[in-house]
Amino acid sequence: MKTTFATLAIGAGVAALVACSQPPARVKQARTAPSAAEAPAASAPVIAEYRLGPGDVVKISVYDNPDLTTEAEIGRDGTIGFPLIGEVPLGGHSRREAQESIAQRLHAGGFVPNPHVTLLISQYHSRQVTVMGEVSKPGNYPVKRATSIAEILAAAGGITAKGSNHVTVIKRDGNGGATRHDVDVNELFASGDLGAGALVDTNDIVFVPPKPVFYIYGEVRQPGAYPLAPAMTVRQALSVGGGLTVRGTERGMRVERRGSDGRLQARTVEPYDRLQANDVVYVPESWF
Repeated sequence: MKTTFATLAIGAGVAALVACSQPPARVKQARTAPSAAEAPAASAPVIAEYRLGPGDVVKISVYDNPDLTTEAEIGRDGTIGFPLIGEVPLGGHSRREAQESIAQRLHAGGFVPNPHVTLLISQYHSRQVTVMGEVSKPGNYPVKRATSIAEILAAAGGITAKGSNHVTVIKRDGNGGATRHDVDVNELFASGDLGAGALVDTNDIVFVPPKPVFYIYGEVRQPGAYPLAPAMTVRQALSVGGGLTVRGTERGMRVERRGSDGRLQARTVEPYDRLQANDVVYVPESWF
């Protein structure tokens, strides 16, 4: 009986060892949808490749041929002069296309076999945005690509104290037409939305008009011209003007406003009537 139990124990041990040595059975798992981290990233927007144009300054070098290094401005006809091969048209080409064109001409002319050409853009001048109006440094500003209004205004030194936060953008199309967009810079910064309407590109015009103003005179402590706030009322205008004098009254206040025919028209207003740009508020004297 002892022999039988020992034999069974040995057999069980061998079976256990054999079982452990076998590869584990594959468990078929249900396929689940990829998590947000595993999901393929959304394709990034494609930015158009920069195209060379008149006024751009390029620096060109040919590997192992330092004597061919050239820095030149692309002419109005879109060409530059290059050693050995003469005039080379670069206008409308991308950097890669320009490099290949120069390399092909050097190789075909027997000057440099299989050359490696590198082209760098030193100055961008063919793509410019015009900034006008109430900015510190109005003028033309080169852009490498579509640029946010915030960037172009910063390049122009920012909006002056007299400038409005409502900026006009004029975009030109390829057919000679133009479209106008009004952009509220304050809302743009608050939302952080730099959509297509807030981008400028070559030949666009950004115009910053002066702030709208109103005028107040008569029986107020500080008559003069003041910036017009959105939805400003006559009473708020009185406050900006320092308030009524001891002889002033809100009864019978008038506003002179220019009509559609260009003529000034006077009308009586109440304290909570809203003002418009260039309104002239007159505060009368009280007789009592």
